Amino acid sequence: MSGIAAKLQQNRARAAGVGTNAQAVKFLNQDYEALKRECLESGRLFQDDTFEANVSALGFKELGPNSSKVRGVEWLRPKQLTSNPTFISGGATRTDICQGALGDCWLLAAIASLTLNQDVFARVVPSGQSFDGDYAGIFHFQFWQFGEWVDVVIDDRLPTRNRELLFVHSAEGSEFWSALLEKAYAKLNGCYEALSGGSTIEGFEDFTGGIAEVHELAKAGPNLFKTIQKALSWGSLLGCSIDITDSADSEAITSQKLVKGHAYSVTGVDEVEYRGNLTKLIRIRNPWGQVEWTGAWSDGSSEWRQISDSDREKLNCKAEDGEFWMSFSDFLQNYSRVEICNLTPDALSDDSINKWALSNFDGNWRKGTTAGGCRNYPNSFWMNPQFLIKLEEQDDDPTDNEVGCSFVVGLIQKNRRKMRKVGEDMHTIGFAIYEFVGQRNVHLDRNFFQRHASAARSETFINLREVCSRFCLPPGEYLIVPSTFEPNKDGDFCVRVFSEKQDNYLFILFLFILIFINHIQSFFFLYQDAEISVFELQNILNKVITKRKDIQTDGFSLDTCRNMVNLLDKDGSGKLGLAEFKILWTKLEIYLDVFSKNDKDRSGTMSSMEMREALGKAGFSLNNTLHQIMVSRYSDSNLTIDFDNFVACIVRLESMFKTFKMLDKDKNGTIELNFFEVCVSFRHALRVLEQSRV
Repeated sequence: MSGIAAKLQQNRARAAGVGTNAQAVKFLNQDYEALKRECLESGRLFQDDTFEANVSALGFKELGPNSSKVRGVEWLRPKQLTSNPTFISGGATRTDICQGALGDCWLLAAIASLTLNQDVFARVVPSGQSFDGDYAGIFHFQFWQFGEWVDVVIDDRLPTRNRELLFVHSAEGSEFWSALLEKAYAKLNGCYEALSGGSTIEGFEDFTGGIAEVHELAKAGPNLFKTIQKALSWGSLLGCSIDITDSADSEAITSQKLVKGHAYSVTGVDEVEYRGNLTKLIRIRNPWGQVEWTGAWSDGSSEWRQISDSDREKLNCKAEDGEFWMSFSDFLQNYSRVEICNLTPDALSDDSINKWALSNFDGNWRKGTTAGGCRNYPNSFWMNPQFLIKLEEQDDDPTDNEVGCSFVVGLIQKNRRKMRKVGEDMHTIGFAIYEFVGQRNVHLDRNFFQRHASAARSETFINLREVCSRFCLPPGEYLIVPSTFEPNKDGDFCVRVFSEKQDNYLFILFLFILIFINHIQSFFFLYQDAEISVFELQNILNKVITKRKDIQTDGFSLDTCRNMVNLLDKDGSGKLGLAEFKILWTKLEIYLDVFSKNDKDRSGTMSSMEMREALGKAGFSLNNTLHQIMVSRYSDSNLTIDFDNFVACIVRLESMFKTFKMLDKDKNGTIELNFFEVCVSFRHALRVLEQSRV
């Protein structure tokens, strides 16, 4: 299926609910219910041939085929390890999650957070799974991946050594939901080793579909308390932690009973009148269910006796239950960071909770076309994909000194963990936001970014899967420009925008219709006798052009000459009359002038960046997708374009625009195609594809 057809089909599927948690996409097209039914009917246990129980599922380097760490590994099912295995026993708890011989503590911390919210847990771990009754050795889990939920099927063969689970396991050794969840996540990312090293918020997002932001408390802004308060009222999940200075500090307990290197949950904030002033308080929970803060505002401290009975009853402080209050100032002094995972509207079943407005945009960076690098590269930065957002309404409840429209932007790069097997990892990414001035649906050029400073930007460029920041800007239109730090880095990404208001979001439009018209233009090309044939035109042009010393060319191909004839052949003769040839010659002079003026380095060829500017000067405003197609089709292996290919590109674009205008009878910017025209378009698309391969 062509890229455009696949995109249209994906859009239709999403409109029908495919990709939601209730209707997750079947990963690798594996249908859990069908596979399980087939196993039960045949009386065999499921064996997953898409993630086989062998060394390739373990890893590629530290856990690769030649590593000593994989010696003696045996893949066994839970029923081979214990006489009475359970999937979940007495509810999922943090004691079900003990780390094994894999550096994925970031993932396990995220899994532990799942156990604190049963609604979220149920979205990841579908109910009804067990080792009893209809057990068939098959299980499934659901994860959010770059805009959609996927359902991942696995068998229950787990890596062991000496009959002990090699990786995550429960404290009792007989509960297996966490080990199976880890396996499903490893399958999603290519292997177990791909999970080594990461950020807890990465797992948090894949388990919720939310967008996570991190606030370093050492440089907390004055509005952080209000931000946390609002996040809790909007159903967000919050966690906090204290940094460790070395491995010996891990889970070390301070003199006031706070645990270093340990993941806490933030469960509430409030303000009370204390000694004549309003005091900000924050409520924190230790998932251990014990070991609590012993400083001011701890359970039973003297501060509670100096507030009103109503406030004391409202805040409901209890004895040793793992949950405690502390002043917000003490929180800032003792903790290192707070993480806020803002949930998508579909994750919140309580209608009384305010819900974010979510917009999701897919994009890509491609060498030579849309991978322009950061602002340090002003000559190519403008080539990056551009997204337009429109902020219309100010917040209902603005934070102090920050009146405007609040929104969170997350730039997430896709599928980079899977690429570790081939020696690649995360790109260094970030984004900038500009106040928009210009014409919509036009890709803004270098001049715009040279004249305008950014209105906001991500805090830093970093080699994490996602860069995320919160902003508050006045109402208006803004341009989001995501990029890698250096240019010419290939990658796929999505930009997510969470806003408090239902604002309008507009992508700088992909002109899919123009690409589609490109496929059907050959239907209108007819050939009959006339004065200058295609062969004669090729001979004339090559004799003239090859004498030029300021341009490089290997001569006009017969296909290019045929397209030029087709563009101007009004009578359908297949040849050019003298008047038509004169028009063509005038066009070629214009093309040559544009080519020469935009060949900035006087190399006689164009780079893909120079080509994009030249096409703009020639009157063609192309989106990133169409520009990528043109560069791929008309450039050489070094991404350079000589003059004859430049002309071929412009002629094809002129034909495409001309055909569209011909079919747009009502002049409303849309066309309708009959069945015959659609069939012709697909036939031509295959021919174009074959030409591109050559």
